[in-house]
Amino acid sequence: MKNLAFWISAAALICGVFAIASGAADEGPMPDLDRAVAWLNSAPLSSKSLRGKVVLVNFWTYSCINSLRELPYIRTWAAKYKDAGLVVIGVHAPEFGFDKDPANVKNAVSDLGVAFPVPIDSDHSIWSAFRNEYWPASYFIDRKGRIRYHHFGEGEYEKSERVIQTLLKENGATGLDESTVRRTADGAEAPPSQDVRSPETYVGYARAEHFASPERMARDSRQTYSPPARPALNQWGFGGSWKAGAESGKLESAPGKIVFRFHSRDLHMVLGPAKNGTPVRFKVKLNGAAPGDDHGSDSGADGAGEVRQPRMYQLVRQKGQIKDVTLEIEFLDPGVEAFSVTFG
Repeated sequence: MKNLAFWISAAALICGVFAIASGAADEGPMPDLDRAVAWLNSAPLSSKSLRGKVVLVNFWTYSCINSLRELPYIRTWAAKYKDAGLVVIGVHAPEFGFDKDPANVKNAVSDLGVAFPVPIDSDHSIWSAFRNEYWPASYFIDRKGRIRYHHFGEGEYEKSERVIQTLLKENGATGLDESTVRRTADGAEAPPSQDVRSPETYVGYARAEHFASPERMARDSRQTYSPPARPALNQWGFGGSWKAGAESGKLESAPGKIVFRFHSRDLHMVLGPAKNGTPVRFKVKLNGAAPGDDHGSDSGADGAGEVRQPRMYQLVRQKGQIKDVTLEIEFLDPGVEAFSVTFG
């Protein structure tokens, strides 16, 4: 078994990747769930107590765009098949430091309308027991506690639902609605576009790529940066006084900005407020102007918004033809932390 640092690194890299893997008809016993730091929406469950049920174990984290886009299906399956004997368990396994905080997870679960059981796996114990590497990842378990199928990444929803139906029938369920779910969603949960040419990009120096400010990124120390004047596609940079840590960049004094040249319908940033919880105001521009109709669900037509909680913020949704665009997000208050940029 690989060490925890490897698991976290490997998993983080898949968060922006679509993948599928299907195993043999019997992939072994379901590992136990007894090392979660807390449970939401349920008393603690175990592999033993779940015998006789069909179980879907889904690994997710609330700041991952891929997990969020899959969530409408997971929620719907949990409700649709509950009376037929399906138990959905959403193992919340963190990517960033703030994802480990049970209070943050509790807020996210409430905001996202997640009603199924959620074990908070802050130290990746359940993750490691399953030998999981990906967000999102789903494991389908039969009435005998055997893993019968697994799926990594987004997509293939019809196939996954057919697996659920098959396992429920094996368990004696009758009268199932055998249609499959077709979900539409708004905001960050909407399916991705078919024209994404920008990769998930991390702001912290441990995994930062394509940094294009004229000044070299300084590690763990305050540095004043100039934004790149004409960034090429997928290049980005800071403007103002920032402290780059391994996981994130923190704005030391306001104002300050991040500039990013991208090609996709949607642009999201994982952001956190100041350490004392004070909200941070921001203003988004696209090619130097207010976004207008191309604003995201977390920004207005004038580009204005606020960072109040550590989470993913949708800043841009291009309504017309998808094209190369330069984003500028200016933060009007100090202390904001920027973790990653994702696209859709």
